[in-house]
Amino acid sequence: MARQARARDNRSMATPFGKVSLRNRIAPWLVGFDGPLAFAVFLLACAGLLVMYSSGYDHGTRFADHSRNMLIAAFVMFVVAQIPPQRLATIAVPLYVLGVGLLIAVAIFGITKKGARRWLNVGIVIQPSEILKLAVPLMLAWWFQKREGQLRAVDFAVAFLLLALPVGLIMRQPDLGTALLVMAAGLSIIFFAGVSWKLIIPPLLLGVVGVVLIVGFETTLCAEGMRWPLLHDYQQQRICTLLDPTRDPLGKGFHIIQGMIGIGSGGFFGMGFMQGTQTHLEFIPERTTDFIFAAFSEEFGFLGNLMLIGAFVALILRGLAIAMEAPTLFTRLLSGSITMIFFTYAFVNMGMVSGILPVVGVPLPFISYGGTSMVVLGLALGMLMSISSARRLVQS
Repeated sequence: MARQARARDNRSMATPFGKVSLRNRIAPWLVGFDGPLAFAVFLLACAGLLVMYSSGYDHGTRFADHSRNMLIAAFVMFVVAQIPPQRLATIAVPLYVLGVGLLIAVAIFGITKKGARRWLNVGIVIQPSEILKLAVPLMLAWWFQKREGQLRAVDFAVAFLLLALPVGLIMRQPDLGTALLVMAAGLSIIFFAGVSWKLIIPPLLLGVVGVVLIVGFETTLCAEGMRWPLLHDYQQQRICTLLDPTRDPLGKGFHIIQGMIGIGSGGFFGMGFMQGTQTHLEFIPERTTDFIFAAFSEEFGFLGNLMLIGAFVALILRGLAIAMEAPTLFTRLLSGSITMIFFTYAFVNMGMVSGILPVVGVPLPFISYGGTSMVVLGLALGMLMSISSARRLVQS
């Protein structure tokens, strides 16, 4: 019976001339693709190409480069989607050790640009902190997988140390945006692993008290000459500028003010494709990278923003669904963390452009220009696709 079933399968794949059709040849390569996830990313990629063509019209080859980066990310996603999740677990420790080692090398031999030491020359100039965006989730997911069934408080303490080491090295560069993303990815793993609420509530309360104190004593804390512990001067200035951008409207507050103007000037329907005045008169700073959401809002308006946010929500919900149905603890934690990375990217970028969060230099996924970040997103998507494929194989 089994031989007859295989014969029927082979006949169904064959053409009238006895050859396997092109469609059936490529079908096995598409097994790892998750349809709803791919569709949400496709919508975001289309939005990114549209706004990049408009906002980057006078940036030379920026649109072409952005398209190339998307193709590279798609190829990376395609390749990683074919890798079984078990193989991903085997690279967790080596990738984490490599990433931390490169961060230490940056601290000693790194290249300094604009007051920050974030890059390393290894024949080509790389930014090692980008590796940790995925190395940390992989490492923590591997750690909790090894301790499954016997988790104790000391295991969570080790996880916090594994997270604190790279985050501390990245903040020292300083690079608050990347440190925030790495921290969010790591904390989401620890949360999904089942950390006690007794350990979660105190830091949350401390954070709320800190925000209340900063807002309540803004005049004193942001006075000239006042220095805050644990923060660099530019980080302190960003928080103070967020509270009152008008204190320096042509300097440190310029980005936030122009971002809010760009969003507001779009109205409900937007000014139209290639018609954004704030964008094309170059008032919006970094309009192809960190502040591209302001350019998108100006041209496509509130309605366009609803569609964009809807695509992000679809991506995040699909990622959480994959995490809930993942077959192992490692895949559940990793897919949940990757999904929260997408959420953090989108929330922080839109928040800082809208003036509700400090400017920290976080790109908008699939929309902002950037080769390294696009490849990292492709890697993350490939891992989600791989986990989704493993889930379907287990269910079948």
